[in-house]
Amino acid sequence: MVTDVQVRKLMDELSKHGNMGVAAVRAGMDRGTARRWRDSGRLPSETRTPRTYRTRQDPFEDDWDDVVAMLTDAPELEAKSLFEWLQGEHPERYVPGQLRTLQRRIKRWRAQHGPEKVVFFAQQHVPGEAAQTDFTHGTELEITICGVPFPHLIGHFVLPHSNWEWPTLCRSESYSALSRTVQDALAELGAVPEWHQTDNSTAATHNLPNGKRGFNKRYAELMKHLGMKPRTTARGAKEQNGDVESSNGHLKRRIRQHLLLRGSRDFESEADYERFIRDVAQKANAHRQTALDRELAVMRKHTAVRRPTFEVVDVRVTTWSTIRVKHNTYSVPSRLIGEKLRVRVHDDRIDVFHAEALQLSMPRLLGRNGHRVDYRDVIWSLVKKPAAFARYRYREHFFPTPAFRAAYDALTTDEPSRRTDLAYLRVLHLAASTSESEVDAALTLLMVEGHRPTMDAVRELVQPPTVAAPELSVGQPDLAAFDELLAGGGA
Repeated sequence: MVTDVQVRKLMDELSKHGNMGVAAVRAGMDRGTARRWRDSGRLPSETRTPRTYRTRQDPFEDDWDDVVAMLTDAPELEAKSLFEWLQGEHPERYVPGQLRTLQRRIKRWRAQHGPEKVVFFAQQHVPGEAAQTDFTHGTELEITICGVPFPHLIGHFVLPHSNWEWPTLCRSESYSALSRTVQDALAELGAVPEWHQTDNSTAATHNLPNGKRGFNKRYAELMKHLGMKPRTTARGAKEQNGDVESSNGHLKRRIRQHLLLRGSRDFESEADYERFIRDVAQKANAHRQTALDRELAVMRKHTAVRRPTFEVVDVRVTTWSTIRVKHNTYSVPSRLIGEKLRVRVHDDRIDVFHAEALQLSMPRLLGRNGHRVDYRDVIWSLVKKPAAFARYRYREHFFPTPAFRAAYDALTTDEPSRRTDLAYLRVLHLAASTSESEVDAALTLLMVEGHRPTMDAVRELVQPPTVAAPELSVGQPDLAAFDELLAGGGA
């Protein structure tokens, strides 16, 4: 079949030299065929007439009116659901291979007779008017930190006019993460747009009694401090944040490409990985400098002092030696029971203070009703009350490595009891007071050799050998020697 491209090539060759034979060969057609198309003066696409007949009988002809009626009443119905309904009504008439035919017919009907669709209107972005911030999942990049999978988000700050961007590593869509993302980007940019736009995340907004969303107090204060006006997209209208949403995919595509060039997805630290993705962004921003200059020319200089990105929460330690922070439970040293603590909640960690003195820092739990209990905080009390271990709510945290779990199972081979629980808790107490890694190695060695992993057996392997102190003989000084030295010195 001759195509439009071939006929255009034929006519072009004929206009150059007029040789029909050469023109036909170069156009990839027979001389007679070339002559017919030259004489017709039309393209192949202009000679075809739409087919008005069917090559096979329409299997849905008898029930199509019912299908159209159902689609008219409920346009959101899918072809697969309608096909399953037809099979139920007429099992002898329809077979699974006809589903694709129904899908094509319904698609054609929707295009010709279906409801109107939402139209998206391309926007013209004014230089320096607004910035958009969004979070995108980075776990799909399959990054590892020292060989350990690293689930994370990427906070993404974008100027829609120039597409200048700046990424920040985050662990959640919290206010701390949003604050750090915005402030890091402004510090790098050195200028401030008039508006800052986000979606209706809880980091920036909250529900109002009238059903609308209002800005959180902390977020509104941050925007005022930075000199930007806050605004959000309409509820359920993510397309209004379309520029940053689109840029999310482009950023991750570039990161994947640079990871392939790097030859490894493993990094020594989170800071090392963050430097990598920011270097990727800087290389992309280098091609946007002309458009960025137009934005910088109309934006105000960034002079605001950086504000803390953490949230402060006051809590009191329970008699369980735990605190509750952002709907999650953490253990603290038992010496703090009953004390009031001040907690700084960062995006990735919490810092616990007592009377302005830092007591401990630990990774922050995400979500709700999680718990992070360190056996070192309560083992000193639990070893005195071993009966509490059997039904202790957080007992699974008292098996820090597989070797400890195997040791407990070996001690309780016959039947768990208070005596065997105490034996295991003493081993755990030894790990808390010496070195967990050394106790772990000792437990592994004992079980490989078939010995019972008791505290005494572990202690013999863990405690260093006693080294006898050397005996030193100290003589009495002769003071006359000092007199002679002084007399000689005076002379």
